[in-house]
Amino acid sequence: MCVFVGLLVKGIYELWGQGTTYEELERAVMAYPEERKLPYLTPESTFKIVVDSFGKGRVNLKKPDHKFFVMETDDYGCNNGLPPVAQRTVFFGREVGAADRHLLPTYQLKSRKYIGPTAMDAEMAFLMANQGLARPGKLVYDPFVGTGSILVAAAHFGAMTMGADIDIRVVRDGRGPDCNIWSNFEQYKLPEPLCILRADNNVPPWRPGLKEVFDAIICDPPYGVRAGGRKSGGRKLIKGTVAPYTVPDEKRDSHIPSTAPYSLAECVHDLLHLAARMLVMGGRLVFFFPVVREDGVANPAKYPEHPCFRLLASCEQILSMRYSRVLLTMVKVGPYTEEVEKAAEERRREFRENHHKWMEEGNLHSAVFSPADQAAAAADGKPAIDRDSKPKYRGKYV
Repeated sequence: MCVFVGLLVKGIYELWGQGTTYEELERAVMAYPEERKLPYLTPESTFKIVVDSFGKGRVNLKKPDHKFFVMETDDYGCNNGLPPVAQRTVFFGREVGAADRHLLPTYQLKSRKYIGPTAMDAEMAFLMANQGLARPGKLVYDPFVGTGSILVAAAHFGAMTMGADIDIRVVRDGRGPDCNIWSNFEQYKLPEPLCILRADNNVPPWRPGLKEVFDAIICDPPYGVRAGGRKSGGRKLIKGTVAPYTVPDEKRDSHIPSTAPYSLAECVHDLLHLAARMLVMGGRLVFFFPVVREDGVANPAKYPEHPCFRLLASCEQILSMRYSRVLLTMVKVGPYTEEVEKAAEERRREFRENHHKWMEEGNLHSAVFSPADQAAAAADGKPAIDRDSKPKYRGKYV
């Protein structure tokens, strides 16, 4: 039997007994059927017993054939963020599978050479790569690559990777020739991405007719809390000018393209359209989607939909009482047809024509810092919240 255990699961165990005291546990283990125990207690096999009390210390021997765990919970309320335990319980069992949590210290952000203020946490990046089925022979693309955290996780699992970002300073310069996206792959001795593009999710760089290239698209789109979304353009584009955005030939070497605000609604629409066109049939789209919580619950009716995709999983990460983000895993189940392409172009025209409307309705930051919050603050004699301000980042930025 092949068992895969995710990073968030401590392990899978075949339970041989449990009790509220060690005497009760001993009686339960002795009563466990002998035919279930004997295959792991033969004279030829080796074993170790691990005493795991979740933070109180552990015996750890080397290279056994079988591992047996004694696990103990206490009755002193919340422990490490877990729900309160009603009573002290002791478990004994054989380990069937264990998580790959040894990866996390190796890839933790605080020891990574090049990160930014929105770099994806290593644990979350590995979870996303797992959801995208990253493995050897697969091609994974991140259209909001930033400093490459998600691609690092995908490359660890053997996938080929590609990335793009609208900020040319991130993908081209980094902090110098020895501190950039490529440095992160070199640090972990991972295969480098096939390429990193300066590209706009709103105006993808792929030539006409190119379809079904990627096995997975895994990303964390900008949604206006830690960083606002940007697309190519300037003031004229915001006011309705739809002429193509071009760079003069004499300025291509040193030009940093101008950008305009990019609403969450438009960004997610473009992402789904890109995935519908560029993913192989059965390929996966994995991305975070922010939601305002209603009565303490995220509303699944507000998750984005697309005729080419079926939602496989939604996993909520609560960020505050007011809002959370949901990791959505979608699988491509329908072909990218002319009708789908035509509908996408009509939707894009609607975004261009109603730019300011979508900037207001599609910005989570505006939804979180609502007028009600400002009114309450004013009533308490506190300064009103600036809805256009950017949240302060207090972490490491290199």
